[in-house]
Amino acid sequence: MAELKASLASFLLSSAVLAFVEDLDDTFKDNRMDDVWLVDFYAPWCGYCKKLEPIWHDVGAELKNSGSPVRVGKMDATAYSGVASEFGVRGYPTIKLLKGELAYTYKGPRTKDDIIEFANRVAGPAVRSLPSRQMFDHVLKRHDVLFVYVGGESPLKEKYIDVASELIVYTYFFSASEDVLPESVNLPELPSVVVFKDGSFFTYDEYEDGSLSSWVNRERFQGYLQIDGFTLYELGETGKLVAIAVIDEKEPTEENIRLKGLIQRVATEYREHFNRDFQFGHMDGNDYINGLIMGEVTVPSIIILNTSNEQYFLPSEPVETLEQLVHFINSVLDGSAQAYGGDGIFQRIKRVAYDARSTVMSVFRSSPVLGCFLFGLPLGVISLMCYGICTAESDDGAEELEMMKREGLTDEEEEEEEEEEERRRQAGKPEAPEDEEGEVERDEKSAVEKKTD
Repeated sequence: MAELKASLASFLLSSAVLAFVEDLDDTFKDNRMDDVWLVDFYAPWCGYCKKLEPIWHDVGAELKNSGSPVRVGKMDATAYSGVASEFGVRGYPTIKLLKGELAYTYKGPRTKDDIIEFANRVAGPAVRSLPSRQMFDHVLKRHDVLFVYVGGESPLKEKYIDVASELIVYTYFFSASEDVLPESVNLPELPSVVVFKDGSFFTYDEYEDGSLSSWVNRERFQGYLQIDGFTLYELGETGKLVAIAVIDEKEPTEENIRLKGLIQRVATEYREHFNRDFQFGHMDGNDYINGLIMGEVTVPSIIILNTSNEQYFLPSEPVETLEQLVHFINSVLDGSAQAYGGDGIFQRIKRVAYDARSTVMSVFRSSPVLGCFLFGLPLGVISLMCYGICTAESDDGAEELEMMKREGLTDEEEEEEEEEEERRRQAGKPEAPEDEEGEVERDEKSAVEKKTD
């Protein structure tokens, strides 16, 4: 009875999950235009897809229960590869939000909260209005980085809306009138685009900052961050160099605290000098950095990464003061610092070898028995094949030699016969010729006949 109840509960739970997440087929592309869809394109054999599956069900349930207009679905991209390719699916899993003719690819962490935040942000309007000071203060508290267009209708607002439609996958965009902003915010002119972050605000200047899209892309992060592998990947899209204090947060030694403090001071005090070209932050531990540069970085230390070409820079001497750190950053900026790594052919070959070695070592560390099976078995088979080929050639040679011996056709025996004949000639013992023997016989026969007569 208990088993029956458990089975019934499992069935009901499974049915509820299916109600939150819809299975999609090739008819989806023709029927999707009237709704906003959040779709997981997956492959049945993909391990990452299987790991995402329970999270995806939670996302569907949360959006459904909160009354969100976003419908959640999943599609087997291997069964419906034509539909998947139309949406630009290149790997698994791929999460996309589809809104009318627009398709937005999710590139953030695969957690329930992050995916839901992405869906709610992108599903709404590209630019949200802030009608009051109270609303502005509320939104400012919720967001570390806040972009606001201030002013009425203008060509700048049209550009702002276009940029918001493009970059809403990364951050929110708002608009407000000047009286909504705090009294401490004095803008040089209207209309303006302002970013609020790091306890201050910064205004877009078309002549100094270039295109609005590039400026937003550079400013969408705080000046100083705790950096991990995913954040570093996102920072690569800004085009900035990344200055990192590699520290051990589990052991907050004086040196760890000092280097972290130096990076924070540069990010704050030298923003006007370096913000356009550098992002600052710290990383806990050196495992990720070591894998990135295929080397060993000491902890604590400072490193500058160029994610666009995989180069990195290390100080030529220990960094003891703020002035030394600023000098090092300037040397990277003007090209006088020694660059390591890169994306040349040698580094690519090195990367393949390093990744292969890392994979093998990882397998052996996690499961020595499995490692021996995966790598020992193929080597054993190859060894047996080579041994078989070599011994087969030797046996064939031996058989041919034995056959030649049996037929008396070996070169050695022919040479021995020729040498024997030569010795006989030299010894003066030639065999009696056949013609002389016949002549002697005829003479003897003649003598016998005469006696008879």
